[in-house]
Amino acid sequence: MFGGESHRGRAGGGGMKAAQGMEPAQQADADTWARVKRRLRAELGEDVFTSWFARLEIDMVTEGCARLTVPTRFLKSWIEAHYADRVLSIYRSEDSQVDGIAIAVRSSVPKEAASARTPARAEAGADHARVKLVSERDAVPALPRDERAETELGGAPLDPRLSFASFIVGRSNALAHAAADRVARHGGQALYNPLYLHAGVGLGKTHLLHAIGHEARKHGRRVIYLTADRFMYGFVAALKSHTALAFKERLRGIDLLILDDVQFIQGRSIQQEFGHTLNSLIDSGRQIVVASDRPPADLEALDERVRSRLAGGLVVEIGALDEQLRAAILAARVATVRMAHAGFDVSPAVISYVARAITANGRDLEGAVNRLLAHATLTGSPITLETAEIAIRDLIRNREPKRVKIEDIQKLVASHYNVSRSDILSERRTAAVVKPRQIAMYLAKVLTLRSLPEIGRRFGGRDHTTVLHAVRKIEKLLGEDTGLHDEVELLKRMLQE
Repeated sequence: MFGGESHRGRAGGGGMKAAQGMEPAQQADADTWARVKRRLRAELGEDVFTSWFARLEIDMVTEGCARLTVPTRFLKSWIEAHYADRVLSIYRSEDSQVDGIAIAVRSSVPKEAASARTPARAEAGADHARVKLVSERDAVPALPRDERAETELGGAPLDPRLSFASFIVGRSNALAHAAADRVARHGGQALYNPLYLHAGVGLGKTHLLHAIGHEARKHGRRVIYLTADRFMYGFVAALKSHTALAFKERLRGIDLLILDDVQFIQGRSIQQEFGHTLNSLIDSGRQIVVASDRPPADLEALDERVRSRLAGGLVVEIGALDEQLRAAILAARVATVRMAHAGFDVSPAVISYVARAITANGRDLEGAVNRLLAHATLTGSPITLETAEIAIRDLIRNREPKRVKIEDIQKLVASHYNVSRSDILSERRTAAVVKPRQIAMYLAKVLTLRSLPEIGRRFGGRDHTTVLHAVRKIEKLLGEDTGLHDEVELLKRMLQE
């Protein structure tokens, strides 16, 4: 149970709608639960609500605990792991006497039999707290092989929404997407082992991990998806129960290990075991996919041998979302929401505005669509630029600009214009190289405190007059070419995030 206890006991309705002849307390519980679900739908968005909360029902409220039910173990585990605090917070704001929630898997007992028990429950009075909820062991059929492996190893379930089909590909994530797709579809051929993806928050690395897991399972491979904390918990629990050897054997018997947030793996013995697991799986030709918020070399807290093993595979960075990719993500999200809300209409101008205004990550983009949907459904007003500005105001962050390095400028500009950093530093004079080089010099001048001579030295040992010429030329072009102006502004924002 999440939370504490109070001293109240009453039976609630089996769902959101109150049954005819329901006790006043039951009716109150059903009404409260209906309000909770409406708020969940408004705050999380239609897509999230439909996926996880449409089949979440109230069973009863007893001793300050709202007892909820879902039809499957998968839903129970996912809601408890990701949304329990949110559900409890909303519930308590609607009913201050509720201090906790408990989720159980409901039985497949026919409704007629369930309704036949209702009078007895209504007569039980103070004994409601002792009404036995359905046993999960009795309610859930035998799990498929992969789900049994998840349960035994503490694996996290794969989100059905996070597939390759729903992943939006752009310049910044194209290589990571291609590598992930290749690894997922080529079982028995550990092409890039391990595949190491790193990126900041909300840029899509976890989406790719789940997509790999789904696709690999379609090809009959045994997959386990673990977060770092689940790996650590599983190993520590196995040590305490003296089953560490069996835990290791089960973990090494899979075809594909997916590990998220590897930067959080701590403890000398756990890191050593992780290293042994890596070696065992790789040596036996099993595939490993790892994700982190930084490259292997920057994982200072991780054992050096483990870092070396991780760096020995294919390391791919997922870059910041450019404006075009952000707009594509927004358009896809809006199209998904429109399937459930036919009247939800967001014009290209609003999508373009939101894509320019929100530059941080994909999660903020999803939050923006949820806010636009809430505005449209709660007020009944069309989404205009003015209403969009109000709706997403809290997502537009005014942060202190970070210190920008010249190397970062060179890398980003090179990637944006599809040239290499070595091209920018070279003596090549082709138009395809000169323009990115001059833009990079201009950005180095306006975003760093480096002098012109220092910038020149960092650009292949050029003279300061060359840098000055580049800066003046780009400044002139920015006033004449709106397209270039937008490109440079985008690069500035990406460098300062």
